[in-house]
Amino acid sequence: MERIKKYVNYFSKTEIALWSLSVTLIAVSFAAFGRTDYFTLAASLIGVTSLIFCAKGNPAGQVMMIVFGVFYGIISYGFRYYGEMITYLGMSAPMAVLALISWLKNPYRGDKSQVKVNKISRRETVFMLVLSAMVTAVFWFILKKLGTANLVPSTVSVTTSFIAVYLTFRRSAYYALGYALNDLILIVLWIMAATEDINYISMVICFLVFLANDVYGFFSWLKMQKRQAAESEQQVSE
Repeated sequence: MERIKKYVNYFSKTEIALWSLSVTLIAVSFAAFGRTDYFTLAASLIGVTSLIFCAKGNPAGQVMMIVFGVFYGIISYGFRYYGEMITYLGMSAPMAVLALISWLKNPYRGDKSQVKVNKISRRETVFMLVLSAMVTAVFWFILKKLGTANLVPSTVSVTTSFIAVYLTFRRSAYYALGYALNDLILIVLWIMAATEDINYISMVICFLVFLANDVYGFFSWLKMQKRQAAESEQQVSE
């Protein structure tokens, strides 16, 4: 009971409301379309919960993101979204492991429940974009060879996913913006899937919920970055 109370106090009222609404929408959409694939439901709930922890800069979010990456990769395989499968199983999940290590090694003032926000230079940004282009080119040929459904958006998803996981590893506030862009691509992908099987509408709603959470996470990290910078300046002045 004390542990539950601790977590309730840890999150703001806005965060609790956002998480509660997100979980409700995912559960209702799952039930509304008569889905019996509870594996997909579990993945969605784990994913949206990870986002609220990540918005706080809490490494626990990365642990859940690893689990979600594995689950989502398996789900994507079922609809021949090989790009999503390879991206999450071969890139997002492993990068989440590296991000977890990075976050644990860089706590803010020794507080392991909050990572120290980092800023990347323009030079590193250019390096990231060049590396993203190279990864995208490689994946384009791989996914085309595998006969991936909806090849173009699937390939674009690789690009946005790579940028998101790279920025997550580097502890940049813009990681959430990268994931938000990826959510938009995934919404398009699953709308396409839903034209063949209406049950996939629940996945569309899932990523709409993820989009709202990632946008919140972006602004949360900007505030966290500003607060950490102000506290550091105050400490120097003292």
